Amino acid sequence: MTIIAAPKLTRLMEQLSLLTDLEFIPVLAGTGKRFLNLLVDIIIYYVLLFCFGAFLALTGRSEFAANDNNTAALYLSVFAIYVGYFFLCELIFKGRTIGKLLTGTKVVNEDGSNPTAKTYFLRSLSRIVPFEPFSVFGSRPWHDRWTGTYVIDVKKTSLNVVSFQ
Repeated sequence: MTIIAAPKLTRLMEQLSLLTDLEFIPVLAGTGKRFLNLLVDIIIYYVLLFCFGAFLALTGRSEFAANDNNTAALYLSVFAIYVGYFFLCELIFKGRTIGKLLTGTKVVNEDGSNPTAKTYFLRSLSRIVPFEPFSVFGSRPWHDRWTGTYVIDVKKTSLNVVSFQ
């Protein structure tokens, strides 16, 4: 029995050896694709806000938006829709929003693995920091840097074998 298992075990060990020689080499999404991601996602966000306003109007709760006593609740609702859109999309579509789906980009951790739900939430939450959108003019947007993530071009990124032995 061990004689039959030995060739299979040898083959398995060879396959594992090849897998350990793989290195994640990300190709970061370009500025144009990232801008298009943002543009598409912001348009969808405004559609969601419109639907929220229409819901308030149709259900007779338009005083919610008009009443000065509800200003904080209204702002909180607007932020919740914004954070919720990015969080839920990236969670459901495994690192992608609608904009990222259209441009073929994806969020990954620095090692190439898929982020956790907590990371998606922190990315989404960090987007409401004032002036955060202007961080794209630096080397890496704050919501990427603070959460240890990158946005990669899925089609151009691959796993490459470092060495053959």
